Amino acid sequence: MLLVGLATGSAAAEPHREDKIGDHGRALLAEYQTQTFAAADADDPDVPVDTDFVTLIVATNPGSTDEVAERVESFGGEVNGVEDQLGYLRINVDFADVERVEDIDEVLAIDVDELIEVPEVAPRTTEAAGDVDAEAPGPDTPDDNPYMPANEIGAVDFRDRHPQADGRDVTIGVLDTGVDLDHPALQETTTGDPKIVDWVNATDPNNLVDLVNDDFFVFMSDVSGPTFEAHGHTWTAPDSGDWRFGLFEYPVAGAEEDDWGVLFRPEDGTILVDLHQNRDFSDEEPIEEFSESRDVRHFGEDDPDTEISEAHAFVATGLDAHGGMVHIGLDHHGHGTHVAGIAAGHGLFGGQMNGAAPGAEVVSMRACYSTQCSTAALTDGMVQLATSHGVDVINMSIGGLQALNDGQDARDLLYNRLVEETGVQMFISAGNDGAGMNTVGLPSVADRVMAVGASVSAETWAANYGAEAVRDHGLFPFSSRGPREDGGFKPDITAPGSAISATPVHTEGAPVPEAGYELPPGYAMYNGTSMAAPQAAGGAALLLSKADQEGRYVSPAELRAAIAGSAEFHDSLTALEQGNGQFDVPEAWNLLRHDSPVDDVTVTGPVCTEQSGQLVTPGSGPGLYNRCLVDDGGHAPGETQTYDLEVSTAASGTQRYRVSVLGDEDVFQLPRTLRVDDGAAAELEVTATAEQGVHSAVLQLDNPRTRGVDHTALLTIVAGAEVADSWSVSEEVDRAGVDNHPVAVPPGTQEVTVRMSGVADTSVLRWVAFSPLGPTAEEVPPGDCYTGRPNVECDPLVRTYTDPQPGVWDLAVDASRLSGPDQSPYELEVTLTGGE
Repeated sequence: MLLVGLATGSAAAEPHREDKIGDHGRALLAEYQTQTFAAADADDPDVPVDTDFVTLIVATNPGSTDEVAERVESFGGEVNGVEDQLGYLRINVDFADVERVEDIDEVLAIDVDELIEVPEVAPRTTEAAGDVDAEAPGPDTPDDNPYMPANEIGAVDFRDRHPQADGRDVTIGVLDTGVDLDHPALQETTTGDPKIVDWVNATDPNNLVDLVNDDFFVFMSDVSGPTFEAHGHTWTAPDSGDWRFGLFEYPVAGAEEDDWGVLFRPEDGTILVDLHQNRDFSDEEPIEEFSESRDVRHFGEDDPDTEISEAHAFVATGLDAHGGMVHIGLDHHGHGTHVAGIAAGHGLFGGQMNGAAPGAEVVSMRACYSTQCSTAALTDGMVQLATSHGVDVINMSIGGLQALNDGQDARDLLYNRLVEETGVQMFISAGNDGAGMNTVGLPSVADRVMAVGASVSAETWAANYGAEAVRDHGLFPFSSRGPREDGGFKPDITAPGSAISATPVHTEGAPVPEAGYELPPGYAMYNGTSMAAPQAAGGAALLLSKADQEGRYVSPAELRAAIAGSAEFHDSLTALEQGNGQFDVPEAWNLLRHDSPVDDVTVTGPVCTEQSGQLVTPGSGPGLYNRCLVDDGGHAPGETQTYDLEVSTAASGTQRYRVSVLGDEDVFQLPRTLRVDDGAAAELEVTATAEQGVHSAVLQLDNPRTRGVDHTALLTIVAGAEVADSWSVSEEVDRAGVDNHPVAVPPGTQEVTVRMSGVADTSVLRWVAFSPLGPTAEEVPPGDCYTGRPNVECDPLVRTYTDPQPGVWDLAVDASRLSGPDQSPYELEVTLTGGE
């Protein structure tokens, strides 16, 4: 796929934050400088590994990478990756030279490469019986089912209406832990074509983080055949030539040893693996590139008398780094296989059950190790998918929350450019860091990325968990909430965040025990925004499949507008929780099929938060967001304030927009129409009367001349409770529901103490404290702090937070699905020590 329409080096610089590396990046640098990194193969003196550097992801003005690379190399830095038209470089520099990179004028933003965790998607369980008698899915399960609820976004209905538009002629890139090459539901599309058309690795041993942590790199030393000594044994090569040799440690049930010999000849790319474990490579066939020959090999041998597969499928790739080495490719975790099954699985359990787009093909791009991923590999993988592998849509169910999530990090800028210039839309999980506001993670906060939150229905609660729900439609408490730090619109949409889907066939079945049934090997019930994003990516593949059949090109902007403008907004959820609402594939097609593009509209509103001074334009962003203390310009409970937004349009002539809001309509008052002249900004006055609490709404601007909503923006007012000596609230929270309580913590406060009382014996409740910067302030994982749980690692009834960040905190109270009452009563009391 070619990049088109990009500017040259003479283009003006994009707006960007003055601080190019940010507090998060500086904290990483400080941490790295105190660490001693171990070589990946420290026991082998023949493997030289230099770890005295840091890997940086750099966004520059497009077309200026040559100039930046020359500057970096002038002070001894190493440039390992360049995409000039995107303005992207991946570089290694000494710690002392990072400031020199910041000082280069053409550099806009810098991300320090780091490890982020593969999300924990297996739900916590008690092994107890559930409230609902659920049946296990199997070969007779229909395509329309609550286990893999693609029906809830209308995917099944859309395929029934348009059977030829089931994702065929569309390729989905899955950027994750890899995809199992042996799973039956990931072998063929609905047309009988291969499902997985390529399997690629994005990690790079030239990156410090990948070098140290990716155990699937085989570090090698020089040997000569036909026999040689290595690691205490005599080995036989197929000839007397020069080779590179190493050991790959990978335990497999039934194998004689945990180590597998690997032989590599960089000159011609020959790779041999001692799969017979006889230390003789002469009886092994060379492994070819998967993309060219679909060459798949196996560690271990399958026992046909057992249900599980004892053989582990893998691919192998030769690398030039460090004198020549080999990468072994397989999904050792299962996350990527599960995601691929949701997006494009075909014939799960050998029956009618499918993922959202069973006709689509898949490119597996591995960027994660067993439980972690490097941001450099995720960035490289995204660039490769969008530019070199012919994909039409990309799913990434990996991300991480940072305090300043304003969509201006280097990865955010690069992902925006990729979407715009390659025509490939990305769907990324919003994150599992809820239920506090402003918790959407990077890089789903990028403007042109579709950030997906995780919804759940009563039917899926019953089928997948054996749980009885209070609401027909809800949001998982862990699903990250908006807005972005600059008031930006995130998450964009929701999709079902629970699914029984594929996992590697060498793994045991993993149902939720409370559901009361077993699953066969190669299937698991996982939940998270990781599961919601591939539902949305698969739904988008259906739309693109239908458009392709009709000979229409759909741009990413058109696709995003149709999906957002047709999403189903649920009154039971807030705008911060659901964004535009749940993806609705048939309704999105109803907008797309008329080929009526919406106007390009820009909204600019006031932003007041503890970090709003660090924004590109301090105190301003693409939405309205007031979370300040009253003395700093915040919104006092019960107060009425007026906020002025500016609206401009790229449409020619004078346009008139209908103005409406979804969400807290009783809080926000706006005019019903707005006139906007091209080349001029119109003022839109928003009057808000807000009691104590979190208030949000979707502002919709709709030009009657176009089909669909032309622009949406988030309106967010946080009126924090003012605490004198103490403050308390008594409420009831639905099972699997959330209450948010904002509390003002003034400067000088020494301690914040929170107490929960009045909890019923059968209730399973917790609160999670979120700081004014967004991330949780808890010292232990919040999941370990529910009432009614044995062996909790923290006190679920009283906790104290010392030296708290001043600002408006968010205390999110939620009831587990395991909570007994439909509504659980509680009292929350907050006491401050010190303060101005």
